[in-house]
Amino acid sequence: MSITVNIYYTGKNGSAAAFAEEMERLGTAARIRAEDGNLRYEYFTPMNDPETVLLIDSWRDQAAIDAHHASPMMETISKLREKYDLHMRIERYISDSGIPEPDMAFIRK
Repeated sequence: MSITVNIYYTGKNGSAAAFAEEMERLGTAARIRAEDGNLRYEYFTPMNDPETVLLIDSWRDQAAIDAHHASPMMETISKLREKYDLHMRIERYISDSGIPEPDMAFIRK
């Protein structure tokens, strides 16, 4: 089981993209990727909404997320969110054991 949190950061005048760029440039994103239990930490821009950046953030389990939330990195992230005046929408998903066989017919490998 893993937990994936999709965080949609929305701002104005490119602020969400600037936030993601600063997270990468300062190495904060790389440090999060190196945390125990982190499986994925990647930013994307929706084609239909250039003022939003999607963060796909996956963790091994809730304990890994809790440790991340207790880390000093959260203060860095919070300050950057404030700096860029970002608003957030969140989706949370818990993985299952795999893709059901009927769905595999639609997967091109």
